[in-house]
Amino acid sequence: MLDQIRRSSLSVSNNIAEGFERGTTAELIYFLYIARGSAGETRSMLIFIQRLNPPAHLRQEVAELKDLAESCSRQIRGWTDNLQNSDIPGQRRLTDQTRQLYEARKRRDAFEKHLEQIVRKAPFKNFPTDD
Repeated sequence: MLDQIRRSSLSVSNNIAEGFERGTTAELIYFLYIARGSAGETRSMLIFIQRLNPPAHLRQEVAELKDLAESCSRQIRGWTDNLQNSDIPGQRRLTDQTRQLYEARKRRDAFEKHLEQIVRKAPFKNFPTDD
């Protein structure tokens, strides 16, 4: 059982590394899902150990490891969600032109957000908007 926990927990970082090295966002997302599955496998094994009622001196350590596996899973999910909403197809396809377009979009979005904040703080109520 301990060997299986070692393998599944190591699989988390190995799959993240492999996905990152692939070069496209779609491949990275694929490997992040595999990594998340490995984190779930690790958590499952730790829950199983908790149900076996381990010695008192190990209970807290097992609980902390289970919490860590849950945290890893949530972080991987957040990263995956962020990547799925990204308009960059991956570092292999990131050229100078796509990088410039992406940066220009970020600056435009930041400017629009700042402009919105200014309009909201305006001292008059009937300020014309696009709504």
